[in-house]
Amino acid sequence: VGKITVHFDSENLDSSMQSSNMSKIYIAPNPCKTEGLTTRVLAGHPDFSLRVNVGNETVRKPSYLLILTVGIRQKDIVAKIVSKFSQDFAIILFHYDGKTSEWDQFEWSQRAIHVSALTQAKWWYAKRFLHPDLVAQYEYIFMWDEDLGVEHFNAQEYIRLVKKYDLEISQPAVKSNTNLSWKMTQRRKNVEIHRFSEEPPEYCPNPFSPPCAGFVEIMAPVFSRKSWNCVWHMIQ
Repeated sequence: VGKITVHFDSENLDSSMQSSNMSKIYIAPNPCKTEGLTTRVLAGHPDFSLRVNVGNETVRKPSYLLILTVGIRQKDIVAKIVSKFSQDFAIILFHYDGKTSEWDQFEWSQRAIHVSALTQAKWWYAKRFLHPDLVAQYEYIFMWDEDLGVEHFNAQEYIRLVKKYDLEISQPAVKSNTNLSWKMTQRRKNVEIHRFSEEPPEYCPNPFSPPCAGFVEIMAPVFSRKSWNCVWHMIQ
């Protein structure tokens, strides 16, 4: 772990800064004068692509991103979820139980990125590790729970529908035999997608409260690049 020490020279600080809050750190708008550098020297936005071996630089970068917040007890379910996604998906696992090496038994784990922080939820990770600049290369971001059944899910077909209907934020419909999910999330027959739902009157005593209003489903959301640029800024 490296240590960076920042020294302040009050004599050389701009007078306007001396009169303001000295806890602020001044950062030059263009410290490297990048306009004078060639494109061969400059690097664009960072991403989650792993370094490749010399001579294998032509490996195609993934177009989509799958993110799962996981604990080792759900490893078998997580493995089934990952099996539904091709190598056109980059994989990030956020480990809330601190166990990362236990996933080495899965081949796909070697190409995944693992981030560990004890007892944190997926939105805590998202705010700190999924800045829009970092995920800008991905067309769609799948931010899923770890305990989803995927027996009937087809990732490529889902991408096709999302593009066909220009869906910025979406999620796969749920097929439940117990009717425990909201009607908005339940799969409907004879339609490819649905955007609206009417819950039974007893479910909506207050039309301004969930699930009738102010309701966001976070079980298996899928964000477009454009929508994530907005959503990330609203995560607290």
